Amino acid sequence: MTAVTQPPSQPKPVTDLSRDDARRLALRAQDLLGAPDRRAGVRGMLRRLGAVQLDTISVLARSHELVPYARLGAVGRPAVEAAYWADAHSFEYWSHAACILPIEEWPHFAFRRRARRAKGHRWHVMEDSERSCAAVLDRLKADGPLTTTELGGGRKGGEWWDWSETKIAVEWLLDTGEVVCTRRRAWKRVYDLAERAVPAELLHDDLADAECLRRLVAQAGAALGVATRADLADYHRLKAEQVDAVIADSGLVPVEVEGWGKAAWADPAALAAPPRGRHRTTLLSPFDSLIWDRPRTERVFGFTHRLEAYVPRPQRIHGYFAMPLLTGGRLRGRVDPAREGSTLVARQVSMDGRSAVAPMAQALREAAAWVGCDAVRVERCDDPALAAALRTELDRRQPAG
Repeated sequence: MTAVTQPPSQPKPVTDLSRDDARRLALRAQDLLGAPDRRAGVRGMLRRLGAVQLDTISVLARSHELVPYARLGAVGRPAVEAAYWADAHSFEYWSHAACILPIEEWPHFAFRRRARRAKGHRWHVMEDSERSCAAVLDRLKADGPLTTTELGGGRKGGEWWDWSETKIAVEWLLDTGEVVCTRRRAWKRVYDLAERAVPAELLHDDLADAECLRRLVAQAGAALGVATRADLADYHRLKAEQVDAVIADSGLVPVEVEGWGKAAWADPAALAAPPRGRHRTTLLSPFDSLIWDRPRTERVFGFTHRLEAYVPRPQRIHGYFAMPLLTGGRLRGRVDPAREGSTLVARQVSMDGRSAVAPMAQALREAAAWVGCDAVRVERCDDPALAAALRTELDRRQPAG
């Protein structure tokens, strides 16, 4: 990294970063370079990332469990859930998508709650919104945290969008901040009154939109290490003009990254200490915040990745839930995993050359052990020679029988 002196018209010096500088900054910012902070655990990881995306798909585990696994190793799945939800530590709301967020960020999403209230409705329309919302609030007040089913709602028909009046009402109250999702139970949201679920000192919408946006842009910058305007906007799904309005006061500093060809900003704390340490070898959820932004993933890692779960089977290239292999600070392959009893099945594998074979075997063995499997079986690989090498590597290290 080299600082370049700018002409007097430039208010700040600009730091030049190489592609590798940017990649290492991104990895460290995402807790994937250097020793993990095991004392802070899952909760510390959530604070640093700022958001962990939720998704319905569960293959090895659900995505919000795979994210701490990738950073901290074999954290027990019940311990992950407890770390997220116990003691009013977090809440679920709309960030990059439906995400688990640190509870201290509640005030900073006031701008979004206000925008939802100003809109006046969701895409679902209630027949009697005032009566339905009042009924939901009365039930929660009387009976405590409840799911939609326990509130007496759900789907009217078989389709996800065919919601009951109660479901529409409670989701509207979630959007606008009168109720909070405090955890998931059997993958159903559990709702509670905001006044009961959010600590009193945080339960307010007092912050102006500009202050909310400034905080979220700064947080995104810290979680990304170095980012373009589009990267910063995508992290919490802000608009480009919202980022533009606050970037100068966010604390992030302008940088130029080799080959990016776009304006970029970096976290000054990240620039102050060059990223060093051990690289993690692991499989990543497709919804991991390191790679959830596909254009950024291609720019930072030179790696094209798409989730194919919703692509018709004959059109899939890498599989239903292909998980990228991170090793040596680079993305070196993919595997589409499944479980059959106590065997982790690598249904489809691709690797970036022979040197990726041992890391892939290591990542598969560790993932298998984490989910309680004692064997790994490789079904398909796009390179027969690499497939044979991977099977040999796995056989060499797996216990017989």
